[in-house]
Amino acid sequence: MNQFLKLLIIGLSAISLQVAAQSYPAANITLVVPFAPGSGTDAVARIMATKMGSILGQQVIVDNKPGASAQIGAQFVASAKPDGYTLLMTTNTSHSANPWLFQNLKYDPIKDFTPIARVGELPFVLTVNNDLPVKSVQELIDYAKANPGKLSYGTPNSTSLVTTETIMYLTKMSMTQIPYKSSPQALTDLIGNQIQVYVVDTGSGMAMIKAGKVRPIGLTGNRPFAQLPNVPPIAKTVQGFDLVSWNGIFGPANLPKPIVDKVNAAIQEAVKDPEVQSRLAQLGFLVLPSKNPQEFAQYVSEQMAYWGKLIIQSGIKSELN
Repeated sequence: MNQFLKLLIIGLSAISLQVAAQSYPAANITLVVPFAPGSGTDAVARIMATKMGSILGQQVIVDNKPGASAQIGAQFVASAKPDGYTLLMTTNTSHSANPWLFQNLKYDPIKDFTPIARVGELPFVLTVNNDLPVKSVQELIDYAKANPGKLSYGTPNSTSLVTTETIMYLTKMSMTQIPYKSSPQALTDLIGNQIQVYVVDTGSGMAMIKAGKVRPIGLTGNRPFAQLPNVPPIAKTVQGFDLVSWNGIFGPANLPKPIVDKVNAAIQEAVKDPEVQSRLAQLGFLVLPSKNPQEFAQYVSEQMAYWGKLIIQSGIKSELN
């Protein structure tokens, strides 16, 4: 009898979600960002949230839940009710790198989420303090080898960590890691010379780069980047290097298909809007939406495998708990 009641309750809950999905959205939507205000992902989320809200007819409210390398925000959404009113805008940090960096991860990036859409890529730039006498990736490598123990680098996210560690592994150079809780903190210390090297996202770092407060010397990805035309890809010096920071939106697992389709359609419409494209371009964000949720799901799986390969290859252990 108890088993029958349990199955009945599960069935009724599923029916209730499907009925609710037909009228979705009927209230405000929370878009969780697992990073601090002022980060690149936060800036992208706020632009997207405004436009998505106007498309869906309900306000989309950005809720920052930073900490533990995006684990806090990701876990919050993973445990949320799958009704479409709690979504996650995140990056490779929570879904590509964390499974390999944390032994006791309290969420499964595949099983605990419903992929809705990739939005695009946020370029990262290898930057150095202006007082450091290097103007290229090769000069940084040479300086680090000639001055062992003298350089430190900031890591507020997985892209900063994995990029720097991979470069060090491939070139046999070494620097000291300094962990940070947010990108703005790391950028402030780079300017102040508390750290000398930082792989920063263009969303939070472009203003300081343009103002000449820090020196950009290499792009992590291989796509052309119009805002920094004179900054070459790191791969020009470090052969085979290619790492991008992707950005996408997820719901909790078992999100009903009608809701997935509505949110996906809103994302697709939002990224086509000229004003949205202009504002994202100012951040250096590359709009590269997935065609459908299925394509995004495959991309997430492939990226997790790729990041795992880099992390294992580089022997990164500093984030393991």
